[in-house]
Amino acid sequence: MRYARMAVSPLAFYRGAALLMASDLASSEHTGIIAQLCGDAHLSNFGLFSTPERHLIFDINDFDETLPGPFEWDVKRLAASFAVAGRQRGFSAEEERACIVAAAHGYRMAMRRAATSRVLDAWYDRLDAERARASIRQAQLDQLVGDEEVRRLDATIEKARRRDHRKAFKKLVRIVDGRLRIVAAPPLIVPVEDLIREAGRAADEADVMHQVLGAYRTTLVGERHPFAEYRYRHMARKVVGVGSVGTRAWVILFSGRDDDDPLLLQAKEAQASVLERFLGPSEFDDHAERVVRGQRLMQASSDIFLGWQSVIGLDGQHRDFYIRQLQDGKGGIDPETMTVRGATLYARICGETLARAHSRSGDRVQIAGYLGRSDTFEEAISDFAVAYADQNHSDFLALKAALASGRLPNEHGTV
Repeated sequence: MRYARMAVSPLAFYRGAALLMASDLASSEHTGIIAQLCGDAHLSNFGLFSTPERHLIFDINDFDETLPGPFEWDVKRLAASFAVAGRQRGFSAEEERACIVAAAHGYRMAMRRAATSRVLDAWYDRLDAERARASIRQAQLDQLVGDEEVRRLDATIEKARRRDHRKAFKKLVRIVDGRLRIVAAPPLIVPVEDLIREAGRAADEADVMHQVLGAYRTTLVGERHPFAEYRYRHMARKVVGVGSVGTRAWVILFSGRDDDDPLLLQAKEAQASVLERFLGPSEFDDHAERVVRGQRLMQASSDIFLGWQSVIGLDGQHRDFYIRQLQDGKGGIDPETMTVRGATLYARICGETLARAHSRSGDRVQIAGYLGRSDTFEEAISDFAVAYADQNHSDFLALKAALASGRLPNEHGTV
């Protein structure tokens, strides 16, 4: 299934090929200036979500590969993603390069601002929905974007506000024989009882998740946490993402005061970061803890249900899971519909957001000094991103050929 999803387009391939790019980056020289990396900072791993204070902010939202490393690796992955997406949208070479330059310029300028800011100002800096609205309206006044881009941003923000746990509940849950149950939609969503009927290995997974839920609350922030007021109702295994296909992921249903007070959590298996092959092992033995610690460090604000737990399954396998809310005001830009002007503005915002995240863990003064005052950094990143988009396309065609020839299995598991 993962290969099938990656074979849809060069951008889908890029999203699932973090390991390939890490290998390529590791084969070249780097600055040695270390920050906490997202590890997979492509344009689709940024978006809107709600803070515990119920404010909608824009930030990085995927940390499966997070690890300390050379700061420019994240910048290169972000920039190249705009090159790949621009080609897929039919942008000209000049338009594609403008998007890449905007991402690198946004990063450089935001990092330079962080380097001259007071410490707490740098740590607290964030982009909320209203600030994003103000930014795009200023860009509209400056004739950098038009009415279409403003309309799309407004629609994205309003959609994110409506996309909360109650909407997910209505989509995924039904009352069956008087009990709340997650509805089956195989092979993407399979309730736990169906898995238990199939084979002993599936039953092991369900038992493992019950162990996780019993201990995960100790990793949550705060002495008194609302999770204590919820009770478990049901769970199902769910196939997620592109790069994550093949790892275990569960949707877990809870209720609070009554059946009209739902909570949906996602428990996702964490494996070694793709960066560890090249940068050495994480300081955390538990990969889920690595993910959560990295996310809490890089994000301006994190989900109050974000936690982790490691268990030994009945089959003897060591498994690490991190847990978070399934949906909490999540929203994002669809790269398949981006206009040139919208993509250029979005690239700048993503670059600025990445710089804020790096400035919390890295030496922002050193990074800003390296980036300098000229546009040399933007030009170098742009040259790299264009060349890497060529490489990505070649790799995409190689995957398609391997699937067609039978060297790799198709989505039905046959060769």
